[in-house]
Amino acid sequence: MKHVTRLAASAALAAGLALSAQAAAEVKIGVIASTTGPGASLGIPYRNVYTNLPPQIAGQPAKFVILDDGSDPSTTVKNARKLVDEEKVDILLGPTFTPGCLAVSDVAVEAKIAMICLAPVVVPPAKMPWVYSIPQSVPVMIAGVVEHMKANGGKTIGYIGFADGWGDLVLKALEATAGPAGIKIVASERYNRPDTSVNAQVLKLIAAKPDAILVGGSGTPATTPHIALKERGFAGTIYHTHGVIGADFIRIGGKSVEGTIAPTGPLMVAEQLPDSNPIKKVALDFFAKLSPAYPQVRNAFSGYSYDAFLLVQGAVTAVGTKAKPGTPAYRQALRDALEATKEVVGTHAVYNMSASDHNGVDQRARVLVRVEGGQWKLLK
Repeated sequence: MKHVTRLAASAALAAGLALSAQAAAEVKIGVIASTTGPGASLGIPYRNVYTNLPPQIAGQPAKFVILDDGSDPSTTVKNARKLVDEEKVDILLGPTFTPGCLAVSDVAVEAKIAMICLAPVVVPPAKMPWVYSIPQSVPVMIAGVVEHMKANGGKTIGYIGFADGWGDLVLKALEATAGPAGIKIVASERYNRPDTSVNAQVLKLIAAKPDAILVGGSGTPATTPHIALKERGFAGTIYHTHGVIGADFIRIGGKSVEGTIAPTGPLMVAEQLPDSNPIKKVALDFFAKLSPAYPQVRNAFSGYSYDAFLLVQGAVTAVGTKAKPGTPAYRQALRDALEATKEVVGTHAVYNMSASDHNGVDQRARVLVRVEGGQWKLLK
């Protein structure tokens, strides 16, 4: 009997040690951020958040492996494969621009690893199980722009956006919401992210005499058509997307972007939110936690990166010791846990995922802001 007892005790001890070792296994998070190139004004805030987070998630050791793609989709794919094949990461965060997200989605599906895009993205149903997106969906945000324009008597609008997947998403959302609101799109132009001049497109827009213009850009390249419109005397309202919310847009645009109206997540005006809003506390805590090491933390892209971290934290907690980091089973478990996300409060939104919705935000994730005196102010 004593021999049996000793065997049972030894087995229990071994099992306990195995569980302890598994619990302490390092979770590796692969991050692809455009810290150079045209998308650097977005990618740098993402990187700065992840380099200033503690090296643990839900009590487990964690490591962020961060690679720069230079804002080039082909490099983005190479980085994704390196993170998956060489670094053996458990989950991918990024890229930070829509074309890159679309390119990496193939890698995610092939490797059966969840990716949380740090830019809005829409993928075919076959890819959707592995692809998540943090930023508010484009339709949710553009609906706010159209509602504001309608409330202020606007009847016609012009559009100029990137000649890529992001520009496509914004235009599609505008086309879906403008008509039902009684607003006519009278001109539509496109430009490339690296372009330094859009004079020809701007002249066509002005000739159409719209009441307002929506710029479907992101980061500092979104200032190019805005500045050109102002230089040529356009006096109507210029709207932007949530892809411009940050200090760099105002720094580069200067006085030209005064009066800009754009949708954004609540974090940009957190202090002005009512105390009953659950996002307010999370956003203010986020600023307080990171601002000592990263004084420029108050920008939309930093918030997106932190919200992605909160989702990963929730998934890691849910998986617990059911699978071991570094294994296919752990990747699958993280994917499943992400899809089961319920009422996770972030700096931008309250996230609720499902098999048919891998963005998980609603209208609580949107407010309108205006550039006033070189600052983003809540539009009331």
